[in-house]
Amino acid sequence: MANFKKEIKLYDAVMLVSGSMIGSGIFIVSADVARQVGSTGWLLASWLLAGVLTMLGALCYGELTAMFPQAGGQYVFLQKAYGKLTGFLYGWSFFAVIQTGTIAAVAVAFAKYSGVLFPEIISDKHEIFALGDTSFKLTSQRLLAILSIVVLTYANTRGVKEGKIIQNIFSTTKLGAIAMLIILGFILGANGDVIAQNFSNIFDASSTAKVDGEWIVTGITGFGIILAIGVTQVGTLFSSDAWNGLTFAGDEVVNAEKTIPRGLMIGTILVTALYLLMNFAYLCILPLKGDPNGADVMSRGIQFASEDRVAAAAAQVIGGQGFSVIVAILIMISTFGCNNGLILSGSRVYYTMAKDGLFFKNFGKLSEAGVPQNALWWQCAWASFLCLTGKYGDLLDYLMGVVIMFYAFTIYGIFILRRKMPDAERPIKAPGYPILPMLYVIVASIIVLILVKEKPQFTYPGLGIVALGIPVYYWFNSKKE
Repeated sequence: MANFKKEIKLYDAVMLVSGSMIGSGIFIVSADVARQVGSTGWLLASWLLAGVLTMLGALCYGELTAMFPQAGGQYVFLQKAYGKLTGFLYGWSFFAVIQTGTIAAVAVAFAKYSGVLFPEIISDKHEIFALGDTSFKLTSQRLLAILSIVVLTYANTRGVKEGKIIQNIFSTTKLGAIAMLIILGFILGANGDVIAQNFSNIFDASSTAKVDGEWIVTGITGFGIILAIGVTQVGTLFSSDAWNGLTFAGDEVVNAEKTIPRGLMIGTILVTALYLLMNFAYLCILPLKGDPNGADVMSRGIQFASEDRVAAAAAQVIGGQGFSVIVAILIMISTFGCNNGLILSGSRVYYTMAKDGLFFKNFGKLSEAGVPQNALWWQCAWASFLCLTGKYGDLLDYLMGVVIMFYAFTIYGIFILRRKMPDAERPIKAPGYPILPMLYVIVASIIVLILVKEKPQFTYPGLGIVALGIPVYYWFNSKKE
């Protein structure tokens, strides 16, 4: 019987964390945040809150990963704290939408930016076939997205060593390229008038929304700002998500009880710093507020950058249209590397569920290369199907509240496990216990409640997808008997 091979060292761990976190979000999400809060101070606060929550979550996960340094990560933590049903509901949601939907969305982002280089060939308008008058169709853009998933899945079936090499190359390249873009932005793109405009009255908040076909600006104060910041976390936290992917591959990490917590901490701090610097660069180059009908990138500003592509707009100011192509290549590298990390880590969750008898049996087999090959290919198949639906973005909106909820449950699990397993070895402990872990749980819970209030059309269906897992759990349980 093949066993997992321990190939992931500290540098590999940091690259897996940071590479999985940085996809396409940092290049586009700031436009929507700018429309939601309408001020420099609150835009930066939204990104800072997401970064602090992510780093705090990673530090708290250090205790859990040191206790249970094995494949499955968050699924295992939830199961140990709450029981098999809760663990399964997370794993079910993870396979149904969270991980596979993210893989699909990132693959389509890769294909979309490839279209900047080859607009005549790669487009969502070039239909190969369509299912009636629905969004389910195969286009040249979606075909490229699916091919990228297949190629990365195949590479990961060759062994974890091959997967980590791809991850290291793409993560190192994109981290360097993002740092270069930030530096060039400050040196070549900074505009004194823009800086003066963006950094005066930085906390005067407003919401810009489309009402009956027209953009309406509404001032917001007090509790309205808290609600707006909560809603923006769908984008900023999603851009910072997937940091926990390293925990799923615990069996393949060298000296896991030390390497995983360190990898989580270094990776999340690195990405949070880059995200904040990237947003400072945007604010030095482009006006925050803009005109949706503006004729050029400066008049459209961050709020109305074409297709929300803020990084492309900033790049055009820095070096003209040619530099925008360079940014498109950067985003292709970023999304390709991101998906490699998602594909590598996600399959380990389904493998562990199958070993527990709570998922399809063949997901729980390792190949001669020591990887869960069947789980990898089924993940590939479902993510590819989601690419065809054209609904991956909606699915992620449905589940973002659920993702945050499961993070809160997991970190509250530290309190439960300290009562249930007081004598268990804890080589690393959650910092600032009990205050900091409880602070994370409270803030995450508030964000979920805000999403329930402000986006019920997404949050309730998301909870419904989780609830569908309950009968599925009992069906798998019955098959074990």
